Amino acid sequence: MTTPSFSYPVRREAALEYAGGNGAAQLMDLYLPHTGATSVPVVIWLHGGGWFTGDRTLAPDLAATAARTGIAFASIEYRLSGEATFPAPLDDVIAAIRHLRIHGSQWGLDAERIGLWGASAGAHLAALSALTASSAEADAPADAQVSCVVACYPPVDLELIINQRPAGKTWDQTPEGRLLGVEPNTAAGQAIARAANPLTHLSAQAPPFLLCHGTADVLVPHLHSQKLFDQLQSAGVHARLYLLEGYRHGFVNPPGRLDVEIAAVMDDGRLETEVSAAAVAQVTGHPDSQDVFFGFTDIENFLSERLGVSDSNPQTTTRPLTTSGDIPS
Repeated sequence: MTTPSFSYPVRREAALEYAGGNGAAQLMDLYLPHTGATSVPVVIWLHGGGWFTGDRTLAPDLAATAARTGIAFASIEYRLSGEATFPAPLDDVIAAIRHLRIHGSQWGLDAERIGLWGASAGAHLAALSALTASSAEADAPADAQVSCVVACYPPVDLELIINQRPAGKTWDQTPEGRLLGVEPNTAAGQAIARAANPLTHLSAQAPPFLLCHGTADVLVPHLHSQKLFDQLQSAGVHARLYLLEGYRHGFVNPPGRLDVEIAAVMDDGRLETEVSAAAVAQVTGHPDSQDVFFGFTDIENFLSERLGVSDSNPQTTTRPLTTSGDIPS
């Protein structure tokens, strides 16, 4: 990646406990930049792995990201589908947000500036928890609201993915089916699938979103990010969608963490290696899509803008979508 013009020292607090949605201890790692500020914003990282595998170490280089941005990062673990089905992982994410809001001051974290960033299954949970917390539903967890969301290749419509599974696979042989824990083509299953669909909870009160997705993703087609962007735009919510040309699943993952059986459909480590990718960008408020280059710096700058960090990374990768200053902030 391009070397930034500044870098903050970062301290790591490893294997900290928080009480998950069922009260049982879950783990998080904190990456805390020393910026000289009284408090700093924090972004919760949610790992991928199809809701059945992965842990808090399956992440981009969060220490380096904290050093470049002056934003703290909390990489958390949540219950996987082999332990508990939906809504268990969602409950854990909401519990983590509440934990940092209540206890974050002991690490110099700003309770009013919390963001979410996830990839794949983690992106689904990031979108779902943010939209659930900001919805008008009577039981919406208002104290779990966040300031912004970055969702990289999120599965949105889990029922659609299950119904499009390869021939010969049963519904419970899919990651989505194992998460839901029930056949979606039943009354009970449809209710659970609807609750697990971020679009169900989307409202005009949703926080700003940045979505990125590869056009060659066969595990989670980019239609899912497009559907989410379209609905955010219709609701008047600020959103940015970047469709990376020829990229497959997993491109924000660290390299070398793949099961060899799925390596043929994954691009782990690719964005870090290539630094920038040709992409087509869509931004709410701009009727035309634009050809751009996209990289980690665009994620960092989005988080910096939305979390009120003045020293955002000047080494942006994206070519301006319009003239400078015209992109909605």
